[in-house]
Amino acid sequence: MPEKHKDIIILAIESSCDDTSAAVFCNNKKRSNVISGQHVHRAFGGVVPELASRAHLQHIVPVVDQALQKAGITAKEVDAVAFTRGPGLLGSLLVGVSFAKAFALARHIPLIEVNHMKAHILAHFIEEEGADPAPEFPFLCLTVSGGHTQIVQVNSYEEMEVLGQTIDDAAGEAFDKIAKILGLPYPGGPLIDKHAATGNPDAFSFSEPKVQGYDFSFSGLKTGVLYFVQKEMQKNPNFISDRLHDICASVQNRIVTILIKKLRKAAFDTGINRVVIAGGVSANSGLRKALKAVGDEAGWQVRIPKFEYCTDNAAMIAVTGYYKYLEADFSDQGVVPDARLKMQL
Repeated sequence: MPEKHKDIIILAIESSCDDTSAAVFCNNKKRSNVISGQHVHRAFGGVVPELASRAHLQHIVPVVDQALQKAGITAKEVDAVAFTRGPGLLGSLLVGVSFAKAFALARHIPLIEVNHMKAHILAHFIEEEGADPAPEFPFLCLTVSGGHTQIVQVNSYEEMEVLGQTIDDAAGEAFDKIAKILGLPYPGGPLIDKHAATGNPDAFSFSEPKVQGYDFSFSGLKTGVLYFVQKEMQKNPNFISDRLHDICASVQNRIVTILIKKLRKAAFDTGINRVVIAGGVSANSGLRKALKAVGDEAGWQVRIPKFEYCTDNAAMIAVTGYYKYLEADFSDQGVVPDARLKMQL
């Protein structure tokens, strides 16, 4: 068991999708967090896996070098390398895993594999000056991103139970696909949020899927919006441009109400009143506002992440790696990426 009183320097690598990120932490405190995006995908309306993995190859060394320099840390001072093993795009994961293994092998230091979804949740444990205190266990986390939508009961740093998840499209995926229907560029989710700010959320009514338990479904909503827009454009070819703000506000309102309704049910059934959100869609202003409102009404202890930690980033990998380091939960050089890595490990 590593000494818990010793300052631990963690280098973290995140490459699960289209962002190449590296972070350096001293224990659970951030020293640097560098992210390099990939604009090449905008022309294709979504992430192209082959292009993503090639871009990671170009970015990984400069990003790691910049993270170390910003942290004022040399490679010799790093105690362990944490990396995203999955889930994610296989080619993208392979770049990050391979770099982490090579770095650890050259320095003779431990490797720490991290589940990407657990890391989103544990981003709430990044210690920063002025930040809200970390949530106490157990708590519920609504994790919402482009690839995942889950309600997770978090009992400890490692013990997490998925109570419900999407059975088809994730919420973030629905935002982006609906944005494409409306002619908005990729990534469309943030643009829907922007246009929704000046629209009427009650202007149009979209159906709510009937899904049992805590699971979600957004595929039907996406199809419903498509048919609705096609029908209205037959009457008015300029319907989208004329009513864009109202359409976006109504779509966002429906997605948010679906998410909050399930979260409210989970909180009631489990009796847990500590609730947090995580993932890229946790940056959505409508979701943040709704969670605060419901939290005040229901007496929840609500924690919302900083925007920096909503999207994919290596800081969340680093803080997760730190807690695994304390338990000597290391991987060997035989570890390989797992594109479909499950929450329960």
